[in-house]
Amino acid sequence: MDKVSAGPVLAATAAASFLYARHAELPVVSTILSSVAVVFPLYVVVWLSWIYPFFISELRHVPTVPGFPLWGQFFEIISQECGIPQRQWHKDLGPIIRYHFPFGAERLSIADDEALKQMTIKNPYNYPKPVRAKLWMVRILGEGVLLAEGAEHVHQRKSLAPGFSIQSIRALTPVFWDKSLLLAKCWREEMTAEKVTTKSFEVLEWLNRTTLDIIGSAGFGYDIDSLQHPEVPIREAYRLVFAFDLFSRVMHGIQAFIPASKYIPSKMNRDMQVSRNIILDKATEIIKEKQVQAENNTGGKDILALIARDNKKLKDMGEPGLSFETMRDQIMTFLGAGHDTTATGVAWTIHLLSTHPEIQSRLREEVKDYMPFLFDKETRFNRDQIINADADQLPYLDNVCRESLRYIPPIPMTVRQSVADDRLGPYKVPAGTVIYVLANAINRLPSYWGPTADQFDPDRWEDLPKTYTPNAFMTFLQGPRGCIGRKFAETEMKVLLCCLLSMYEFKRDFDTPDPEDWKMWRLVLRPKEGVTVKVTAI
Repeated sequence: MDKVSAGPVLAATAAASFLYARHAELPVVSTILSSVAVVFPLYVVVWLSWIYPFFISELRHVPTVPGFPLWGQFFEIISQECGIPQRQWHKDLGPIIRYHFPFGAERLSIADDEALKQMTIKNPYNYPKPVRAKLWMVRILGEGVLLAEGAEHVHQRKSLAPGFSIQSIRALTPVFWDKSLLLAKCWREEMTAEKVTTKSFEVLEWLNRTTLDIIGSAGFGYDIDSLQHPEVPIREAYRLVFAFDLFSRVMHGIQAFIPASKYIPSKMNRDMQVSRNIILDKATEIIKEKQVQAENNTGGKDILALIARDNKKLKDMGEPGLSFETMRDQIMTFLGAGHDTTATGVAWTIHLLSTHPEIQSRLREEVKDYMPFLFDKETRFNRDQIINADADQLPYLDNVCRESLRYIPPIPMTVRQSVADDRLGPYKVPAGTVIYVLANAINRLPSYWGPTADQFDPDRWEDLPKTYTPNAFMTFLQGPRGCIGRKFAETEMKVLLCCLLSMYEFKRDFDTPDPEDWKMWRLVLRPKEGVTVKVTAI
């Protein structure tokens, strides 16, 4: 039996009240209002929050978090870090759980291995993102591969694949090195100007500028240069988009439920529109230039140039390529999601290294063994050395990066909504069910990772427990909806760490808040006050 929505209930109540008022010769309006005032609270409290979830719902057999569904677990969820409540509920209740949002709205959280395979690999297109989840993201990220669904997603991913091949990314790694070394150089220049060898840096802001420059150059052959010019409009646009003041957070929450609220003349809405216009204009400028280059068989090795050339070949053969709008939206997606996620991942890694000095020292020694040229100012910028450097050859660096991304996943969750009935584990999941896959819960479950799941331990990757499966690490998701830029991000992350560790030592700055105390979720899981560390020149 389906849940009866409020609309038909109120319509039926109004109709019955109208007929009764006419028959009894009572005032029509007051009779209808009185009836609705009685029926609607009963509908919400008795039907939505008691009878339906406990006795009617097809999901009633799923282990359910205790609490009254009228308000559910909403306040626990919004008052804690994204994924933390669900992590505990999974420990207590099992790998598939049900909980409630206000007014009996059912939610599932999935951490079961077979259920995750069903969602991500066997039947992924039955689980698109809910419309509400896309509302604010699409304004800044466009309808690119991150937000596309179904056949359109298949088409886009196939068209983008050449640009994200291992060969393509290897050809772009000199860009990673150039920008990473420039970041290290900027820090050294600030220290020299202040005549100090130790200085506190808010590394997340610096890393955001670095990764934005990297995606500009490696992704589009376009030099944004926000490292040396932080005031460039597109960097300011993203600063406005990811504002964390209380009013901005409230407005974004409201817009997920009331889309028309984006037209309220508030500062947040004005900032969002200004940011969207800047990003849209820049994406349009870049794609027009790439299309001209593709027509003339010119252009470089950047990802968009490869995609544009491949797109032209498809169209020349009569196959459907990517439209201008779709290509433009890919740029918006790569710019927004591509730079912020990696910057946040590296910032968290630097924080973790600053609180685990023995791991930092061991990692620095490995970098020195494999890349001694980075530790000599005479050879650090040597092009031949840089071109031949391969960060993938450092096994402990690989372990540190994977462990950091497991311990604090930059994207802590994804939400899906089933299109058709399906089975997840032993449970039937009806169409329309909202389902959460929370990397920040799954990545730390003892059922996968053993008793040390809550410890930052890069060595665990050398001896994974027998209970580990690929779905235990959901930072990049899995299957065809997994992150297409995973290899790009992993390589970028390793190169940044190699450069910074060769020139600096990181220590926790106890004069600033602990970044782990309050992590805010807005597309990425970032610290409310940034990541400030004491940086000492080596």
